[in-house]
Amino acid sequence: MSAAPDEPSVTGLVLAAGAGRRMGKPKATVIGTDGVPWIVRTVRSVLAGGCDRVLVVLGSGHERARELLAQVRPGAPDGGLVRVVVAQRWTEGMGESLRAGLEAVLADADAESRPPAAVLVQLVDLPDVGADVIGRVTRVAGPSVLARAAYQGVPGHPVLIGVDHLGPLAATLSGDVGAKHYLASRDVRIVECGDLAGGADVDHRFEN
Repeated sequence: MSAAPDEPSVTGLVLAAGAGRRMGKPKATVIGTDGVPWIVRTVRSVLAGGCDRVLVVLGSGHERARELLAQVRPGAPDGGLVRVVVAQRWTEGMGESLRAGLEAVLADADAESRPPAAVLVQLVDLPDVGADVIGRVTRVAGPSVLARAAYQGVPGHPVLIGVDHLGPLAATLSGDVGAKHYLASRDVRIVECGDLAGGADVDHRFEN
């Protein structure tokens, strides 16, 4: 469900580039116990939660992940709602994946009729975080807003980044250094979502 015309537009950014060494396979290719690939579930949740489009950052296992993404909207074209970017330096860490994604969002914004007011960053390995959490976080979107979900007071994902912060944040990213330091030095709105999900990432097969 995309934003209404009078609401801020939000672009979803799904990070799914890692090798998933503890999982034993790239998390972008993991199939849930219900038969739904994590990457498909995540993209569907991000779209249903209010994002107008989703950019998926892939790395390890990107060819298989692309195949799985065809399931996002079976029987219908995606209408440009879902785009894939392969982070060429994904092996260097999440910071490089996030930077690749933010740079792609900034490049796309110039060509969009309705540029995003914010970007919602979500990880692929949070299968219990659904559209209800995404929707609660996107409701506070704005160009200067920084916000993130929290679970029983513990900060987690998704993280909402207003467009005013995209360039400055991207300039700080490298290797395995993500947005943590940037967020720590700024006022971040906490959106409590512990009543909706646990927010814990899944690192091992037996947790799936």
